[in-house]
Amino acid sequence: MKYIKLYTIVFLFTQVMLSCDDFLDRQPLSTITPEDYLTNASNIDAYVIGRYDILPTHGQWDFGTFEVDKHTDNMAAMQPSAIYSPGILLVPQTGGSWWFDQIYQTNFFFDKVIPNWRKGAIKGNKNTINHAVGEMYLLRAFAYFERLKLVGDMPIITNTLPDNREVLIENSKRMPRNEVARFILSDLDSAIVYLRPVAPDGARNRLSKNVAYLMKSRVALFEGTWLKYFKNTPFVPNGPGWPGATKGYNQNYQYPSGNIDNEINFFLTEAMNAAKVVADNVALETNSGVFQSGPTQPKNKYFDMFGAEDMSSYNEVLFWRRYNENLSVTNNVAMYETRGNNGVGTTRSMIESFLMNDGRPIYAAINSTADNTYYGDTSIYLIPKNRDTRLQLFMKVPGDLNLHTAPGSHGVEVEPRPNILGSSGETKYTTGYAIRKGLNFDGKHTTQARSSIGSMVFRAVEAYLNYIEACYEKNGSIDATADAYWKAIRSRAKVNPDYNVTITTTNMATEAQLDWGAYSAGQLVDATLFNIRRERRCELMAEGFRSMDLRRWRSMDQMINQPYHIEGFNLWDKMFDMPGWYKTSAGKTRLIEGNNVSSREFGKYLQPYRILPTNIAYNGYRWAMAHYLDPIATQHIINASSSGDISGSVIYQNPYWESTAGTGAVQ
Repeated sequence: MKYIKLYTIVFLFTQVMLSCDDFLDRQPLSTITPEDYLTNASNIDAYVIGRYDILPTHGQWDFGTFEVDKHTDNMAAMQPSAIYSPGILLVPQTGGSWWFDQIYQTNFFFDKVIPNWRKGAIKGNKNTINHAVGEMYLLRAFAYFERLKLVGDMPIITNTLPDNREVLIENSKRMPRNEVARFILSDLDSAIVYLRPVAPDGARNRLSKNVAYLMKSRVALFEGTWLKYFKNTPFVPNGPGWPGATKGYNQNYQYPSGNIDNEINFFLTEAMNAAKVVADNVALETNSGVFQSGPTQPKNKYFDMFGAEDMSSYNEVLFWRRYNENLSVTNNVAMYETRGNNGVGTTRSMIESFLMNDGRPIYAAINSTADNTYYGDTSIYLIPKNRDTRLQLFMKVPGDLNLHTAPGSHGVEVEPRPNILGSSGETKYTTGYAIRKGLNFDGKHTTQARSSIGSMVFRAVEAYLNYIEACYEKNGSIDATADAYWKAIRSRAKVNPDYNVTITTTNMATEAQLDWGAYSAGQLVDATLFNIRRERRCELMAEGFRSMDLRRWRSMDQMINQPYHIEGFNLWDKMFDMPGWYKTSAGKTRLIEGNNVSSREFGKYLQPYRILPTNIAYNGYRWAMAHYLDPIATQHIINASSSGDISGSVIYQNPYWESTAGTGAVQ
């Protein structure tokens, strides 16, 4: 029998879904015998490409990567997540986030390839082989990082393991999270050595050296800020109550840099250095600042970049996934761009985070001069006026053209009024706000599940943002490089590049009412750091970063004692009464408070989870400290015990979780 399912053995000789036509002439893996497998450049290349599913990409039936930010203060799904309802999220008996399938797949490659590679025994082009090895180092780093974000401390395993109880138990030991992060950086350093500066396909559908540098900056920033904000808690090695200290193999752990403060500086320095390589070598795409309102209007490359069918011409895109209808490799993103975003609404908090074009927050620009005034939110048509062009470009407004050619079977050519009464992902505007980041104007993509628009995975602006944040977190100031990067991002958004205007007009008490990033460890951060976080939030809206950022900043503590209600647009001032929006032909309202919309007694903003008392978030989002990391399923803990019980296991549970299945967070 299998004693410990650290890995799920995958069928290795399967048809690889290739990302571009350059690889359609590969020998089918099903014709390769085991003794020949991974012995030449061609099948090594094919195996690596087959592991690209480790990276995030659009699914076929959803809003793709544009909906990953749901269940944060940025975006809200039709139903809330149990993570914000302590007592509902429970320790599972099996499954959960403790799984290593993808890591196994990468280790299988290294076991088979590296010995022969070092001996020069692999047939084929040396550069092709070296690049493939570099890609696999990057893919293993990515797979490990995904586990690190969810479970923290984890085993570091670099080879496949035999089905031997003692060996598997020994290799189940959890290494301190910073050691895992250091291992990931080491893999990325190896990737940097072997990857080519320019991806071999010439279209950025293959990984490159810049992607490895960008990923290194991401991992280092994540770990450096996690250690900083969780210092003196059980969530860091040697912190009070750290569960790792209960196991003999971790009891005498010492940081390789000497102490946690040195470790923080190590990671932040690594983040700065890696980010600078990318930011200094890759310019940002240009933004005209104008939404292309019709087919004869000038194109905007910045807007088009996110929804292009072919992203290879955009230098800012470091890596993207290609879709091809002829190969039945498609997605549904374009359809949902013309509708309600698969029921994932953008929040009031997200919309209000965008600045005025002169650099001031909206509350500092009420009743200003005509060109700089904030006109309020009683009309959805006025909200983007005089604002950061990223809001003007990406927030949908009724009456705008979604498509410049005839729609497919499920496309909506002209943006309708927000259908807050819809009952499905195809029709529901959960918050009243929807986005068009990723929109492609070609109607051919709006036939259901037949879109072939690309999926952006890495883009260079993240490096700019990573450097700015790491610099300030490490030094407490903005150096000349960070200053230049920040001004470049703001200038592209057509916002006053002088970020000090924003900092001096920021009211942290006001910002804290809506933006979770105003907090770390339950305390308000300073205005400079907050605005660095704001810039990151606005630039990376709907790109899947928000949950990761909020966790590493420790930005949910305040909800332990103070509930937070997700809000959408301003329904009850004027928009409830808009002609043709929410009334029958006889003029009777279709809005029923406490039935299909939230009561105006709760405020003028639509609160999608405060409609029915049976909703688990009806009384607001709440938080538990345990929820910063996922619990480890009980069976995994038992399986790693030589005595067959929890107490004898080498796996310890994450902070504030019990090891017994069916129990909720302790704190």
